[in-house]
Amino acid sequence: MANHPVSSLTRHTKLLLFVLVLGSSIVYFFSNPKLSSCYDYTFRIAAALLHGNLGLKERPPSCLNEMVPFEGFYYSVFPLGSVLTMLPVALLREARVIENFPAALIRALIAGGMSFFFFRLTLRYDLSWQRRWLLVLFMMFGTWMWCNLAFAGAWQIALGFAVLGQLGALFFILIRPKPLIAGLFFALAFGNRTEIILLAPVFMYLTCRDATRSPREILGQWPTLLKFSVFPILLVVTTLVYNYLRFHSPFDFGYARIPGVLEEPWYRHGIFSLHSIPINMKMMLFEKWKILDHYPYLVPTGFGGSIFLSSPFLVTIFRVGSRDFELKVIAWIAIALLTLVLWLHGNPGGWQFSYRYAMILLPWIFLVLLENSPRRVSVIETVLLTVSIIVNAYATYIFLWTDYVQP
Repeated sequence: MANHPVSSLTRHTKLLLFVLVLGSSIVYFFSNPKLSSCYDYTFRIAAALLHGNLGLKERPPSCLNEMVPFEGFYYSVFPLGSVLTMLPVALLREARVIENFPAALIRALIAGGMSFFFFRLTLRYDLSWQRRWLLVLFMMFGTWMWCNLAFAGAWQIALGFAVLGQLGALFFILIRPKPLIAGLFFALAFGNRTEIILLAPVFMYLTCRDATRSPREILGQWPTLLKFSVFPILLVVTTLVYNYLRFHSPFDFGYARIPGVLEEPWYRHGIFSLHSIPINMKMMLFEKWKILDHYPYLVPTGFGGSIFLSSPFLVTIFRVGSRDFELKVIAWIAIALLTLVLWLHGNPGGWQFSYRYAMILLPWIFLVLLENSPRRVSVIETVLLTVSIIVNAYATYIFLWTDYVQP
């Protein structure tokens, strides 16, 4: 195992990386025939923020049914980080470069960034080129992320940035140690999906892991930890202020204020509840596809589905062995923490392919696969990858190009 700084990449490696990034961006751009999306909550709030408003003065279109009316404004329940992520896009609209929410462009940029970080993380390990390509292709096109990110509504875009943020943080911790930039990417991640803030101790430990073997050594790493914490702390503080200015409480994100949301059956025990674990577990691990008596005969349910059925290659995550046992354990801890929070949420995700919330697990799943994979690719792995890509290409087609699955 060895680090490979960007400057040491060969011309051939850089070319392959460029092809991978460009190819992923193009595929994601054209994966959905709708180049824009009406579910542009964060884009609209970002545009309002440029004019000094935290919400919309006018009633939003009916498709934006999760906007919260409060004291004369309509507010989004998305966290501040999601809104700030959309500020550059809102600036383009302000400059009249664009008119509508550029969903296709945003998902393409996210996909390109993900493929870059996925590939660069593989260079930490002594793997064959076939193995590197297999793992990156699996992440980009063999998982439920492809179809869900291609929807490109505000929910899916936030999940995409959460994945990208975690990958960027891991890159600037494990490959090119730069704690300040790593912290910025971590802020991007939990700013778009708040539950990722639970991984702060995990990222902080990884930031100073190589130098911390005793309490005294940990104390000696405070400058590194401080650099990592700058942007996350800044975002946490501004988010609390943002919430207070909107709803008079720093801890009120507004979700429970969505008209009628607490009357929905899956929230009868609250937004988060232990009662929600069984349904989430079922939807994420065991939910099957529907069998029809007419073409196309087999379709996803549209409201959940086993991640193992949608991504058969994922079974290799249980393979024993590791190159860095501690890192593998840390990755599993991150997976367990995030999964527990996802399972506590009353709504399993609504309209989706497979279990879209599990997108945020993918950076850690990728680390586990890097740790437990042999150097070379076997025939069965090639078959599992091929089936995974076919399944997700089919799901993307069914959901986004046809009317065979309806909400």
